[in-house]
Amino acid sequence: MKIPQFIKSNLLLKITSVNALVIGVRLVISFFIQRLYAQIVGEAGIYKIGQLQTLTQMLTSITTLGVFNGVVKYVAEHREDKEQLQKLFSSSFVFVTIGSVVASIVLFAFSGYWSDYLFSSKEFTYLIKLVAIIVPFIAVQRVFSGVVNGLSKYKKFAKIELVSYLLSSALTVYFLFQYNIDGVLVAIAITPAIQFSVMLFLFLKILKEYVQFNKIKFRLPLAKSLLAFSLMSFVSTILLGFVEIDIRDLLATKMTEADAGIWTAMTNISKNYMVFVGSVLTLYVIPKFASIYTQTDFTKELLSIYKTLLPIFGVGMLCIYIFRDFVIELIYPGFNEMSQLFKWQLLGDFIRLASIILAHQFLAKKMVRNFIFSEVLSLALFYGMSYYFVDSWGVEGVVLAHFIRYIIYFVVVLLLVYRYFHIQRKKEIPSENSTLQ
Repeated sequence: MKIPQFIKSNLLLKITSVNALVIGVRLVISFFIQRLYAQIVGEAGIYKIGQLQTLTQMLTSITTLGVFNGVVKYVAEHREDKEQLQKLFSSSFVFVTIGSVVASIVLFAFSGYWSDYLFSSKEFTYLIKLVAIIVPFIAVQRVFSGVVNGLSKYKKFAKIELVSYLLSSALTVYFLFQYNIDGVLVAIAITPAIQFSVMLFLFLKILKEYVQFNKIKFRLPLAKSLLAFSLMSFVSTILLGFVEIDIRDLLATKMTEADAGIWTAMTNISKNYMVFVGSVLTLYVIPKFASIYTQTDFTKELLSIYKTLLPIFGVGMLCIYIFRDFVIELIYPGFNEMSQLFKWQLLGDFIRLASIILAHQFLAKKMVRNFIFSEVLSLALFYGMSYYFVDSWGVEGVVLAHFIRYIIYFVVVLLLVYRYFHIQRKKEIPSENSTLQ
């Protein structure tokens, strides 16, 4: 079978190949921008950029009260059921309204506190106020993105991602040269507004087919179902955000802001290739796992995903490790301390990929307690080991903690997922016996 035809017959490979082009362009642009950061604002500037990016990432969950994965799941399941979709969008509208209003008020009213918390200075109070104003764009864009993912419109999603990234990158570079670190931070703050505008321009026509805006009501018919996703999102996104912020502060306090910038630079490289996974998981894995009900079918699908994605990532990560010094010189010239971090970061990311694919069963089947337990355990391990290892290993201790954490996380998630199927089989046995009787 020819490779092009093989790709056409495999939805996961189709999504992967389309995303590969977008991610390839993003990587080239990101590397260029990261190099400019390294040359113009240095390690301390990258530390500040990392703090703001973590805040905006947290806000994607806070402002929507974490309904993104719920939107993906229910749009995928009820795309032909207009009544259920209307209930979903009405409930989501309430969540977004509450989340956005509360987040905006808290950020604006306590902007001095948040500036001091993130940057150890009240110098960036103006920036926090700007983020507070942008909050509604973050929320609405996130929900609309959930609709795109739920419909598996992977080509449209790729186009939206690419156009918005090109525009925001151009703005970032312009502001960097004009206003240095302040300009970069402002560009990052207003990027969600650009993403929202692109989303509307490219997706509004399709969106109207599924969302009847004039019939949206301030009601919560699916509150209970979406609250489960809110709780899971709070644990995975918001707690993770605070952990990342505190670890940067730990490195800046116990060592220097430059060391915090070195770790942030390493995680930036990691996030650039891991972002490729995120779109594949939401466009393919969640809808696929949601439609599977037996252990046999799940195992078959899981192994198929592993055989498709893990070799690709394994080869890519091996290449990054072999040419790590070249990568550092290309993207972060002068950040030579990063070289020793690659081994643990890449090994941790490979196990992380295998783990999060498996853990998406928790989202697909709304296994709230299992999800929360595994995520809290993972974050606690990372946070605790980072604090412990930093004293002896320095910055390398944080990436070592990252590696160990995901080994334990993978084992725990594997046990929990197959425990779920074991429980489901036990539930089915009595009903089968009663049928025979």
